[in-house]
Amino acid sequence: MMDFQSFFQVRLATYEDIEAIGTITREAFTKYSALTGTDNLDALTETAEDIKADIDNKIVLIALTDGEPVGSVRVEIRPDNTAYLTRFGVRVDNQNNGIGKSMMNLVDKIMQKKGVKRISLHTGSKITALIRFYYGRGFYIESTENSRGYLRATLVKEYTD
Repeated sequence: MMDFQSFFQVRLATYEDIEAIGTITREAFTKYSALTGTDNLDALTETAEDIKADIDNKIVLIALTDGEPVGSVRVEIRPDNTAYLTRFGVRVDNQNNGIGKSMMNLVDKIMQKKGVKRISLHTGSKITALIRFYYGRGFYIESTENSRGYLRATLVKEYTD
């Protein structure tokens, strides 16, 4: 008999999730800040109102393990049928156990259902684990730039019919 120690689910976020999303984002981006060597990250200064606005205007997903919020991601679908992924984060203690993959799989399904042809994101290009994670999800590096004080890669994934 299988013993399922931990169940997780990914669903659309609600206003009740705002505080948890803020906590997840701060924790994930504090680690990201240390890895990139910059503290100039908008994710570390956002307010509950910023998160509420994202819930109102973007697709915001939250991942839960045994009912506890452990990950979140936000996706903006643009008028040109492309999308931009932001604030992707998993609590440090819950990383490398499939939660990020599950969130990204749901993002893919939603994007394809909505007819999005291309999704992009930015991440630190020197953070091997993140680059490897996104490559494993079908993204590729389109370009790099240094406007935020660290080398950031623009990663892109194209959806085909």
